[in-house]
Amino acid sequence: MKLFKSLLLVLIIGLNFIFARPSLADPPKITKSPDYVEVTKSLDILEAQLAAAKTGEAISETFTVEDIQKKIDELSFQKYALEKGINWGQCRNETDKTIAVYGPKPKKPKTPYDNTLYFLGAGQETPAGWDCQGIYLANDAKVAGLNIDPNQSLEGAAAIKIFKGTQLIAKSNPETSALEFNITPNKLLKAGDINWYIPNVGEKNIASRLPDVPLGGEEEAD
Repeated sequence: MKLFKSLLLVLIIGLNFIFARPSLADPPKITKSPDYVEVTKSLDILEAQLAAAKTGEAISETFTVEDIQKKIDELSFQKYALEKGINWGQCRNETDKTIAVYGPKPKKPKTPYDNTLYFLGAGQETPAGWDCQGIYLANDAKVAGLNIDPNQSLEGAAAIKIFKGTQLIAKSNPETSALEFNITPNKLLKAGDINWYIPNVGEKNIASRLPDVPLGGEEEAD
């Protein structure tokens, strides 16, 4: 009987160890997150370009050595921010009209896309903990700071992706009416570049929508 009890105890301990292992496993490393991988890859490319430029090789007619160094500094800072472990971004609308931003899917999503397009009213900001992933640019939007003439429209609709731990602030230039951002976007994304919904509509279509970002920070169920 004692032997049976001893074997039973060993069996229970063994089973408990097996089923408890997932809870004891290390959490996913930040170095494996898509944002971290993208930032690291971009840094490697820029550092290679900078090294080539310092040896006298031509890099680009658009970017100077100073431009590349500035971007390296910005991405290095972004890498540091990601390493702190903040897993959400924030968007603030300081324009005088509704803008469109990308956020997490509702609890019962009816979309095949990786996220959902929401509408953020003038003077609003997405709440803490609610992951704003980027901002939508209408097909007739004027945007400053993207190597685009602020008096010219974009060639079709696009989206800007922001990294985790970043706060994006959108403003309107009072003289040109161009959109201005507090950060330099890494790149513009067009429909087909990413699994986001990027409709080909104008600013009036977006401005006419009722704001629907859940300002309480909770996802709304369908």
